[in-house]
Amino acid sequence: MTLQQLKYVLTIAKCGSINRAAEELFIAQSSLSCALKELEGELQITIFQRTGRGVTPTPDGAEFLSHADKVYREYALLQEKYLAADRVKRKFGVSTQHYSFVVKAFAETVKKYDTLNFEFAIRETKTLEVISDVSHMKSEVGIIFKSSYNEKIIEKTLAENGLEFMPLVRCKAYVYLWKGHPLAEKSELTLEQLSEYPRLSFEQGDTAAAFFAEEILEELDYPRVIKTLDRATQLNLMKALGGYTLCSGIICEELNGGDFTAIPFRSDNDEEMEIGCVTKRQARLSDIAEAFIAEVKKYLRMNV
Repeated sequence: MTLQQLKYVLTIAKCGSINRAAEELFIAQSSLSCALKELEGELQITIFQRTGRGVTPTPDGAEFLSHADKVYREYALLQEKYLAADRVKRKFGVSTQHYSFVVKAFAETVKKYDTLNFEFAIRETKTLEVISDVSHMKSEVGIIFKSSYNEKIIEKTLAENGLEFMPLVRCKAYVYLWKGHPLAEKSELTLEQLSEYPRLSFEQGDTAAAFFAEEILEELDYPRVIKTLDRATQLNLMKALGGYTLCSGIICEELNGGDFTAIPFRSDNDEEMEIGCVTKRQARLSDIAEAFIAEVKKYLRMNV
């Protein structure tokens, strides 16, 4: 086993495809496939399951990749420190459901580092893509929520991808809407009161069940629903159509603006959402990841 082989399999895992990994590594696909076969033969395990859409780690492969990632990160840190400090940029990525407070924490983290020497990325995306990004090491940290409704399927999906969930905060459901909305002055809101207005929900794709929705209480029956892909569109539709969404109530007005309000949602289902970090199981986090998580916790302590 060599460091080059570790780099090869980690790149395959990140790309989810031997073809794309070969392009990124600037080597022939046949050479990469041969190197993978040799490593699997040496280890006597199958690292990747081939599918029509590319490759995914097997259970044995996910465990091996977790260890390989730790080893290669240490090697990369040594390279950066002693061999190419003036040329190599360290990378740090976060994948998250659509939370403005996560963007705020990310921005505060970036301020602590020189962007000339670091490559940062934040991806507000679908729930399954957050899980996939962290599993394939595209991002080091993911932010999602779970509740009693989706907990079993979320935990199963995380386990299958070699990931673990670290709780950050528990909170009740809030209705998020424009301050000019006819219901904006209410002290609490019910589904019956909201029935005349469209509920805004982030689209999760054709294959994603309600269990992967970003909004709490997805199991309730909403008479009017509009799907969106980004926070900016949701905010626009709140003003234009009187739309609303269900959220944690943890809103960063600095980023979303002060034109919106969060009102407690009252229902027979006294559900709570638990927002947390998703990371590789038993992974040693980088100093940047630790700093980012500390910023998230700091913001939550000050605003919850």
